[in-house]
Amino acid sequence: MELIELHILQSFPVTCLNRDDLGSPKSAVFGGTPRARISSQCLKRAHRELFSEELPAFSQGVRTKLLVKLYQDYLSQKEGILETYPDLPKQLAELWGKLDAKKKDAEGLDRASTLTYLSTAEVAATAEAALQILQDPGVDAKKKSSLVSKAFLKAIKQTNLHDAADIALFGRMVASEPALNVEGAAMFSHALSTHRAEPEMDFYAAVDDAQGDDSSGAGMTGILEYNSACYYRYIGINLTLLRQNMPTLTPEELQTIVSAFVRTALTSVPSARKNSMNGATVPGYVLGTYRATGQPLQLVNAFEAPIKSNSGYLAASRKALTAELHKLESTWGIKPAVTACLPDIPLTDFISALTQPIA
Repeated sequence: MELIELHILQSFPVTCLNRDDLGSPKSAVFGGTPRARISSQCLKRAHRELFSEELPAFSQGVRTKLLVKLYQDYLSQKEGILETYPDLPKQLAELWGKLDAKKKDAEGLDRASTLTYLSTAEVAATAEAALQILQDPGVDAKKKSSLVSKAFLKAIKQTNLHDAADIALFGRMVASEPALNVEGAAMFSHALSTHRAEPEMDFYAAVDDAQGDDSSGAGMTGILEYNSACYYRYIGINLTLLRQNMPTLTPEELQTIVSAFVRTALTSVPSARKNSMNGATVPGYVLGTYRATGQPLQLVNAFEAPIKSNSGYLAASRKALTAELHKLESTWGIKPAVTACLPDIPLTDFISALTQPIA
């Protein structure tokens, strides 16, 4: 397995970037100590959105239940097709998964039961494959439905996700049809604080502006929970799998995609409570490695014993992380071909060092 791995230390101030069903910051116990936590799902969404914004040409994936509408919009551009085959959008949508007739979209079309991740090219390819079967006079009318299903799966495989690096990286699961699944090339950990961390309470009050000056008391009061922590998080990119998911990429395109992925991994921040507890920071330290072979490897055990400090956690966490890497190198013989560190070098040089071997 060819790998690029990012070991990220990032401090956030008063924030609630990822909360549970009760509105409390997510947490975990690691090494017998309470830790602040940000789920990988939360981090991935912020990352995926920024990646798609930075590299739109390679990020045409959309996660939606409006599958019927996607096909209807595409087929409506073809004169007379919807009049001839009015049920085709629904038929194609059902090949991705079950539809829920009780839940309609704004246009009265059935929604899918679950969110589905697909690309513009996949919509076009599967629609064209179906039309080729339906419009072929030499095909037995009774067999057309089954042939459309086979053509649908074949078309999906042949699109090669060239316009959907986001799907190739972040993956796709379709429970009703395993053949449509895509194993994501990117691997994410939950972010854990490197030290003991527990949520705190913020009591707030709001004034009623229309209330007279002679009136006392707040118009509204409440309590919010928050935390503040230095987190360790891990992101790995399986370059071998990424090449398999996108076999038509040129080396230059692959380097462009991976460079954008690394850059947005380091600059994306979950947007929860951004107006009241803005947590927009950048990592304080990043250890990046490239290995031509091997298996993914976190360095989280550097913090199994929580960091203790009265003068900030970042410097002490960096020292522990570096020591953990050196231990793995000396004990297990795990030696990356390339190692780069932020902020020791600029971000552009950091990305270049990690992606140069794949060009």
